[in-house]
Formats: sequence, C-alpha cells, structure tokens
Amino acid sequence: MSVLSEHLQDTKQAVGTGLPALPRVNLLPPEIAERARFRRIQYGLGGGVLAAVGVVALLFLGAVGSVNDATAEVEAADTTNTALKAETAKYADVQRVYGQAAAAQAMLTQAMGKEVRFSQYLNDLSLTVPENVWLTNVSFKQAEAPATLGTTEPGIGQVTFTGVGFKHDDVAAWLESLAKQKGYTNPYFTSSTKALIGTRSIVNFTSTVTMTPAALSGRYTTPAGG
Repeated sequence: MSVLSEHLQDTKQAVGTGLPALPRVNLLPPEIAERARFRRIQYGLGGGVLAAVGVVALLFLGAVGSVNDATAEVEAADTTNTALKAETAKYADVQRVYGQAAAAQAMLTQAMGKEVRFSQYLNDLSLTVPENVWLTNVSFKQAEAPATLGTTEPGIGQVTFTGVGFKHDDVAAWLESLAKQKGYTNPYFTSSTKALIGTRSIVNFTSTVTMTPAALSGRYTTPAGG
C-alpha cells in the first residue's frame, strides 16, 4: 500500500459516526513517558512494601498476644503452686505423725513378730487329747531363729509333753493327734515305759514336737487390711 493510500485510510470517516477519524500523534517527549512509567513502578513497589509492613505488623501483634497469654498462664500456674505449697504445709504434722506411727509399728513387729499364742495351743490340747491319755506336764521352748531343734526338720521351737496312757497304742494315738495340729511337725516319743499305779498297768511317756513358722500368730506382722 502507498503512502497516499495510507493517508486516505487514516482520514476515512469512522463507520456509524459520520465524523472523520483523526490520526493519533504522540507529542510528549520520550523522557516524560519514561518518568511516568517509572513513577507507576515506584507506586507499585511502595504499595508492596506497605502490604509487607502490614503483614509483619499483624504477625507481631499475634506474637505479642501469644506471649501475653503464655505469661498469664505462667503467672496462674505460679499462683496455684504457691497455694498448693501453703496447703501442704498445713499437713506437715500429719506426715510427721505417720512417720512416728510407722517407726512404732516397725519396733512392735521386731519385738512381737515371733509371738506364739501358747494359750490357744493349750486350749486346743484340752480338746484333742485322745481318750486314755493324760498330760502331766507341757513345756514350750522357742528359739531365737529358725533352727533344727532335735529333729531333721527346722522350726521355731519345741514342745515337750509328759503324760500317762494305759498302753503303748495310746501313746501312738497321742502322736497321731499331735501331727494333725497346725504349727506342729515331726512328733516323736523320747521314752515310753510301763509302770503300775496300784494294780493298774500304765505307760509313762515323754514326747516332743517341732513348732513350725505356721505357729506364729502373725498379729504384729500382717499389714493392715491384709
């Protein structure tokens, strides 16, 4: 297309307006346009900086709020801790009394832990002595520590019985009754000799039995509620 044709094309009427289309001519120097573009860039950068500052400010405010909340929680915990310490101090005497009671219980256990309630054993004897057997003497000998006391079986002591029966079978029945008693083991006779009471034939005997730890009462060694 020729220059004339281009000029005619630029001066044609705009369709539907009835007015001629004027050519566009930029009369501003390039430096001014460059400055305007630079300002737009500056404004854009400034807006970005302001936005970043705003975000940082929001984050800072959030952090300050979190620190304040944490500080408040620490102060509340300190207050609670102080109150608990004061409450604990009220019961210092109770702990001391419990300590004294525990010490007293330990002393009682040490002193009475090896108790055998001989009165109960004597009562049981009165109910279990076989017919045709009479006891004339009973002696208890308790050891300081479990040991072998005249038998091959260790125990906490010995009981020696002296009695009278009509015959040796009565002595055997007596030994069988001893073997059934709780806390007794290894009953045996040390002597069994015939004698006369008037014209009546009798047997004088001496027997021994070993007491086992089951004979201990346990009243001072069993934990409370046990």
